[in-house]
Amino acid sequence: MTEIIRGRLRHAGPYFKTFFKWAFFACVIGAAVGGVGVLFYYGTDWAFRMFHAYDWLILLLPVAGAVIYYLYKLCGQAGGKGTDLVLLAVRSNEKISAKTAPLIFIGTILTHLFGGSSGREGAALQLGGSLSAWLGRRLRLGDKDERLITLCGMSAAFAAIFGTPLTAVIFSMEVISVGVMYYAAALPCAVSALVAYGLAVRLGVQPPHFALSGVPEILPLPALQVAALALLCAGVSILFCVVTHGAARLYGKYLPQPFRIIAGGLLVMGFTLLLESLTGQRDYNGPGMQVIAAALEGQVRPEAFLMKILFTALTLGAGFKGGEIVPAFFTGATFGCTAGGLLGLDPSFGAGIGLTAVFCGVTNCPVASLFLSLELFGADGMLYALLACAVSYLFSGYYGLYSEQKILYSKLSPEYINKKAD
Repeated sequence: MTEIIRGRLRHAGPYFKTFFKWAFFACVIGAAVGGVGVLFYYGTDWAFRMFHAYDWLILLLPVAGAVIYYLYKLCGQAGGKGTDLVLLAVRSNEKISAKTAPLIFIGTILTHLFGGSSGREGAALQLGGSLSAWLGRRLRLGDKDERLITLCGMSAAFAAIFGTPLTAVIFSMEVISVGVMYYAAALPCAVSALVAYGLAVRLGVQPPHFALSGVPEILPLPALQVAALALLCAGVSILFCVVTHGAARLYGKYLPQPFRIIAGGLLVMGFTLLLESLTGQRDYNGPGMQVIAAALEGQVRPEAFLMKILFTALTLGAGFKGGEIVPAFFTGATFGCTAGGLLGLDPSFGAGIGLTAVFCGVTNCPVASLFLSLELFGADGMLYALLACAVSYLFSGYYGLYSEQKILYSKLSPEYINKKAD
């Protein structure tokens, strides 16, 4: 009996070793990246408030663009791949420069301060991936462990900045190669996300939560309405990706840097001043969380989703910094509010379904999208969110925000295809 127990203990040894190893590393990453993530959260929040406090800041957006370009050029990062580089670092161990973290930090704050249309969660993936990769090299980890540590950083930054630790963990594991989850990263990502989230909450970051009104009972008619809305949202997600990538290609075709980013700044500035003269609002600059909140209360301008796509494409396509995820939230919530009402759904509930479905369509991450719905809106309507994710994932095709994202299995049949997102 003693020999059997010893044999069992020897067999369990590697599991305990792995547990303690990754629990320790994940705590370090969670604390380090979470702390920087909190600074990033407050920095972007300050920048957005300053932009709305001082109307003249929009006039300096082209200048801010030139500053961002020359900062990246000075650091040898002018041709950086952004979030795509983080995906490559996990899949093929592409090296991420330690300079990426401070550059994306400063670049995103400058973009928000002077009125560019971008989010911060996509930037969080770069920030977390860069910091954790640098720490991994300092800790002398091997290639495979460096990939896991990069996933830890992605989860920690996303959890700290947006306050959705469940989504952060699943999204980090799911977004790299659609169809294959990196389950070996489950423990380190979970620990790092919880540490970063806990730190952020203790330091005053408020996790977002919205109450949806008009959530219907599970009945055939609402299910058909939700499926129809999700189908339309899949089309909107394709439009978001095509316009965003297309703007970058058009800029690149006709304008070299730094003229490209200066021209983008001039275009965003011009559209901002024009719309302000017509509506008195600057709803499409920055991340637009206030508009998302209004949409989830059933109040939105019907053209808002199209304007946000345009402003985001002009901003990010030109070379300004930030993320695409919150603009995708904005697009989905505003479109869902309008289209949901036309389909007979409560506009607030339609906004929640739209946000979830468009996020699923642009990221090709249905599981993470379902967890996002749970963390943002609670358990009410979860079955409808499940249906919306399934429909949007299918009909969004192989389009995606990240050109280095691999879709390993066909959306039409259980067939291995291993193609990059369009």
